[in-house]
Amino acid sequence: MTDNRETELLASVPDGLFIGGEWRSAEGGKTLKVYDPATGGVIREIASASANDAKAAMDAAADAFPAWAATPARERGEILRRAFDLLQERKEDFALLMTLEMGKPLAEARGEVAYGGEFVRWFSEEAPRIQGRYGANPEGTGRMVVSQHPVGPCYLITPWNFPLAMATRKIAPALAAGCTVIVKPAALTPLTTLFFAKLLEEAGVPAGVVNVLTTSSSGAVSEPILTDPRLRKLSFTGSTPVGVSLLQQAAPGVLRTSMELGGNAPFVVFDDADLDKAVDGAIAAKFRNIGQACTAANRFIVHRSVAEEFARRVTERVQGFKTGRGTEEGVTIGPLIDDRAVAKASQLVEDAVSRGAQLRTGGKAIDRPGTFFEATVVSDVQPGSEILREEIFGPVLAIVPFDTEDDAVRIANDTEYGLVSYVFTESLSRGQRMIEKLETGMMGLNVGVVSNAAAPFGGWKMSGLGREGGAEGIHEYLQTKYTLTPNPYA
Repeated sequence: MTDNRETELLASVPDGLFIGGEWRSAEGGKTLKVYDPATGGVIREIASASANDAKAAMDAAADAFPAWAATPARERGEILRRAFDLLQERKEDFALLMTLEMGKPLAEARGEVAYGGEFVRWFSEEAPRIQGRYGANPEGTGRMVVSQHPVGPCYLITPWNFPLAMATRKIAPALAAGCTVIVKPAALTPLTTLFFAKLLEEAGVPAGVVNVLTTSSSGAVSEPILTDPRLRKLSFTGSTPVGVSLLQQAAPGVLRTSMELGGNAPFVVFDDADLDKAVDGAIAAKFRNIGQACTAANRFIVHRSVAEEFARRVTERVQGFKTGRGTEEGVTIGPLIDDRAVAKASQLVEDAVSRGAQLRTGGKAIDRPGTFFEATVVSDVQPGSEILREEIFGPVLAIVPFDTEDDAVRIANDTEYGLVSYVFTESLSRGQRMIEKLETGMMGLNVGVVSNAAAPFGGWKMSGLGREGGAEGIHEYLQTKYTLTPNPYA
């Protein structure tokens, strides 16, 4: 990749708000800066929306809704399919753009384009499969018709860590269902969403069906949207505290909500596990996206009889990682998103070590431009350590030993979160018990990555509400109507 290639790509990304099918400046010309976390340098300056811009986006989404809801499902699906095809044609552009604004290695960014694209393709196929049912009531006095209808305008708030996939995972099912949307991407990584909105426009999405608000004032922009009675759905991916606040704001309007919130994923390795598989799974579950994923394994709960060998093997693998800018050849670990992420990783490692954990490798920020933190392994993490309670969101692998199956289950479930768990065992019956005992909405059994567009993604407990992806995903954007008609023979 050349600097010219990066410059040309960045220049091709719209710098305005996308409202009612038009690219426009923010009220008062306000802007925000987007940074490359690998260098700390500004890579683009874009519009920063105000409350009045948010009201205009709400107007556009509401005005466009009736016509879009009435558009045949097949036509909606075909527009999404065109968007998928365009995304495949431009996959290298999208991958590079994500690396520039988020920092992930280019190979992983290419993986996200494939993953994010699958949501567009999946829901393009689901659109014409929206079904109802018809039948006699039990008394035989009438006929029951159950039909599905789009909920209405939706507000979609996406995070910074997967700039494409988190947008497509919300936009695609909403459009397939017949809903219009207002998308607010994270201020740290807004460029990919703007680039995708441009692609959707080219694919034939009508004006007002998709609106994008980039802003440095999230609260001020969200408030007029969430309080507007025309809004009928809120979908958010991000931290649990922010999700709780949004649920409170959504309550007065009784909004349909989908919440994909924080995680504290356990990764359990039993004494009968295939350690080669377990180590491969651990590397994928922990270090994918530089550890900045809600599905990242947070607590490695390893049977005491294999804990030392597991720690030795993962440490050896981690010490072979290459750290650098994501565009560089062979880089495994890119930068963390900002200084706060580096400070948090440092603090969690320091706390664990101060309580008796053994630092095997890494453990500190890297003194270079950008926001880099060493890939880290700590073992023998003691109960009460902050790293066991908090979502790390960084390249830190923390190992906790256990002695019995009941101990493993107790430690794994000892958290307010319940997004995903990982279990490595060669025993089928033990794996089945873990499916039933672990309090998570998803589980990887002898695999380290579970996400798939065809599967329902979501958590239990404080990790969220609703599901994204799979057959369930489109129903988050549909509402049910029951109609009783007379017995046609009476």
